[in-house]
Amino acid sequence: MVRLRVDFIGGIFMSTIKIENLNFSYYGYVNPVFENVSFSFDTNWKIGLIGRNGIGKSTLFKLLLNQETYQGKISQDVDFIKFPPNLSDTSKLGIELYKELISDEEEWRLFRELNLLNVDENLVYRGFETLSLGEQTKILLAILFTREDGFLLIDEPTNHLDMDGRKIVSEYLKNKKGFLLISHDRDFLDGCINHVISINRNSIDVQSGNFTSWHENKLMKDQFEISENEKLRKDIKRLKEAARQSKNWSYKIENTKNGVKVSGVKPDKGHIGHQSAKMMKKSKNLENRQNKAIEKKQNLLKDIETKESLLLHPLHHHKNSLILVRNLSLYYGERQILSDVNFDIKQGDIVAIYGGNGSGKSTLIKILLGLNHEYVGDVKLASNLKISYIPQDTSNLTGHLNEYIHKQGVDETLCKTILRKLDFARELFEMDMKNYSDGQKKKVLIAVSLSKPAHIFVWDEPLNYIDVISRIQIEEIIKEAKPTLIFVEHDKRFVEDIANKTIRL
Repeated sequence: MVRLRVDFIGGIFMSTIKIENLNFSYYGYVNPVFENVSFSFDTNWKIGLIGRNGIGKSTLFKLLLNQETYQGKISQDVDFIKFPPNLSDTSKLGIELYKELISDEEEWRLFRELNLLNVDENLVYRGFETLSLGEQTKILLAILFTREDGFLLIDEPTNHLDMDGRKIVSEYLKNKKGFLLISHDRDFLDGCINHVISINRNSIDVQSGNFTSWHENKLMKDQFEISENEKLRKDIKRLKEAARQSKNWSYKIENTKNGVKVSGVKPDKGHIGHQSAKMMKKSKNLENRQNKAIEKKQNLLKDIETKESLLLHPLHHHKNSLILVRNLSLYYGERQILSDVNFDIKQGDIVAIYGGNGSGKSTLIKILLGLNHEYVGDVKLASNLKISYIPQDTSNLTGHLNEYIHKQGVDETLCKTILRKLDFARELFEMDMKNYSDGQKKKVLIAVSLSKPAHIFVWDEPLNYIDVISRIQIEEIIKEAKPTLIFVEHDKRFVEDIANKTIRL
């Protein structure tokens, strides 16, 4: 839930897009997504929108596009344009989609943008659905950026792009006038944004700079607030103890009216009652002042983003060499997907499979999992090897979470503990998984994989849709636990931080 508290770092600015006193809740959720939120931003800014999965980034896009009913006011001088757009017919040619989405006969604008994205212009004369997902992403960006009167809301464009594609798109966006971008790829953000809007638990921060400068500022700010919070907690504890003692004091005075004789003389109840009333009044006033002070200090306590340590259960195998691949090749018809691939994987290796879109990365993983036998060459796995797998696809996640966890044969408590550490809302435990966001579905797959004791963890693009904080958590547990891991991932920083071996296809 986000309440009103906006921090502006980097100076005073004039804005053309203003959000004032925004309130929004989803039906069935205990807490609102936004509560009395106000902030503004300029259409010339290249903005990265950052925050945990489920905290409200895509929801904010929906509100800006007027796709949900909200309370408050959103003022704008431009039309908002959504990426990816809703397409009526993906069998159409790319050039037909351009004319449908833009209503512009000046095709040279489209070819100008395609050239900037290093896209073969002939691709727009093919059926859109026949293109790779990476090609589709670039063509749609090119189409939408031909509109010079709009402001693009770009939702996770990198999920279907390889490293080279991400670099091209990042450079492309860097040279655009302005946009609001949701992405969790740190290098991608650093390459193209000059402002950050971060949706936190109890605040929205607006800062100038890229992701790295924002993250450094946040770490320093969090450390300061942690120190201040500790002081506040001690003050609150002291005030509560003083309030308790004041209350007990007044009660003791009152009780002396019926007390024992003092020095053989029976107490004067009238006098003591009068004194007691005065002391009770003073005590009550003091207690009220103390309670107000406690409440004030409690309101100052800020909700720091914590990265709790995850759990991972690597098993030790009696053999050091776990996988041996020699002269591996695979054809689909006349098309060669894999060509003479050789590698070995030993215990403790963290191996990144690297290659462009369509190079055979997912195919190689399926071979290692025993799901594809249409290859030539030798693939040898150590006996009784236990593998924990994260697939790319999340579309099969439907039904109740508990049933899925039990079907996977993992401990429910452990799995849910990992999900909570990944900032998974408790309300989601009772929802049908088909209503989860893509990021929430991916977290389920990650939690299940981490819950399975295994000799090798095999992950196929595990970070798609996963928020930045969770990515850092996953990096840290891998560095700490040192499992044997084979993975496909296009997040350059993640690969460079954890991999000690690379398989290039």
